[in-house]
Amino acid sequence: MESFEQLLYQLHLSYLQARKHKRNTQNQLKFEMYHESHLYDLAKSIHERNYFPKPCIAFIIHKPVMREIFAADFIDRVVHHLIYRCIYPIVDSKLINDTYSCRVGKGTLYGIKRARSFIRSCSEDFTENVFFLKVDIEAYFMNMQHAIIYEKIVALLPSNKEHFLGISRETLLYLLRQTIFNSVTENCRIKGNKTDWNDLPFGKSLFNYPKNIGLPIGNLTSQLFGNVYLNEIDHYIKKTIGVKYYGRYVDDMIFFHQDIDFLESIIPKLNEMTQKIGLRLHPRKSVLRPIKEGVPFLGHIIKPYRNYISNRTKNNFYKSILEINTKMAVNTHFTWQQLCDMRAVLNSYLGILKHANSFNLRKAMIYKLDKRFFGFYFISNDFDKVVINENFWQWHSSQNYQYTN
Repeated sequence: MESFEQLLYQLHLSYLQARKHKRNTQNQLKFEMYHESHLYDLAKSIHERNYFPKPCIAFIIHKPVMREIFAADFIDRVVHHLIYRCIYPIVDSKLINDTYSCRVGKGTLYGIKRARSFIRSCSEDFTENVFFLKVDIEAYFMNMQHAIIYEKIVALLPSNKEHFLGISRETLLYLLRQTIFNSVTENCRIKGNKTDWNDLPFGKSLFNYPKNIGLPIGNLTSQLFGNVYLNEIDHYIKKTIGVKYYGRYVDDMIFFHQDIDFLESIIPKLNEMTQKIGLRLHPRKSVLRPIKEGVPFLGHIIKPYRNYISNRTKNNFYKSILEINTKMAVNTHFTWQQLCDMRAVLNSYLGILKHANSFNLRKAMIYKLDKRFFGFYFISNDFDKVVINENFWQWHSSQNYQYTN
C-alpha cells in the first residue's frame, strides 16, 4: 500500500483539478474554507477503507435536451479526479483514435473534422457516391452494467503494474469499486420537486433501473467509463469488420462506405455485439443515406465543401438569446459574474457556429439581442466573439450605486 503522505499529496493535486471552473459553486467554496482538513479526513477514510460516496443531488435539466443529472458531492469529485488521473493515460492508449469524447486533444470539433476527412477520402475528393450509416445506443449510460464496467477497466490495467501515480493497485481498485458500484438512486437528495420527472421518458431515469445498472451522467469517471464500455466493439468494427471510415462520440457511431449494402450488413452485427453487454441500438435513430443529403453529426450537418448547424443547436441558441433579453429587460444592475455568465453562454454557441458556414446566422442572432446589451458588450467584426465592455460596466455600477444609496 502507498504511504499516507503520498495518498494525501495525490488527493491535493486532484483537488486542484476538481476545483477548476467550480470556484464559485457553493459546494466548492464550503470545501475550500477547510480544504486541508477535508483532504486529510478523505485520505484517512481511504487509507482505512471506510470511504463511501456522499449523497449526490438529483435534478432535471432541459438544455440541450431534458435530462436527469446526479451531481456528486465535491469531495467525491476529488476522488473521481484521482481515479481519472491514475488510469486515463492507460485507457487512452487502448482506445482507437476515432473515439472522440473526453479525451485530451479531441472532442466534438475534432470529431466533425474527422468526419469531413472521412467523407473526402472515401468519396475520392467528392467524385464517388458514398453512403453513411449513423446509429446510437438506446439509453446508453442508463444500461451500462456495473460489473461489466469494472471488469473492462481492470482488464485494461497492466497486470504487472502495482502503482499508479504512487497510488497502490489495491487502493485504486478499491476506489473504482466504491465509485462504480455506488447506487446513486439510493444515495441522493432530490433538488426541486419529484414532479420535475413527470415529462422525462421512462427509460431516461436511473430510478427506473436496477441498482446494479446505469451510471450518472456528468461525472468525469462516467465519461471515461463510457469510452471503455464500447472499446472492444470499436476495435471489432475497425479490425474484424474492416471499416476504415468509422468514428464514435460517446454512443453516437458513424460509418462511411461506397457500398450501401455493406453498411446495412453492419447493423445486425452491431446488435449482436451490443446485446452481449446489455445494450441495444436505438430502433428509431439509425440513419442510412447518401452523404449528398447531409451528414448529421455532433450538432453539424456536414455536406461536401460546407457545414451547417443543426436546427436543435440553432433553436437552443435562440432560446438563450431570449433569456438574456429577459434579463436585460427586468434587471437594472448586473454583477461582474452575471456579465461573465451571459458572455460564456453566447461565446459557447458562437464557438460552435464559427466552425460552420454560418456568418449570416451569427450576425442575425446577435442582432436579436436587446439594444441595452450592446452597452455592456463589444462584438467582434466576424460576429464570433463577445467581449465585456469593462469601462461601461464600471460607470454603470457607480451610477447604480449612487442612485440606490
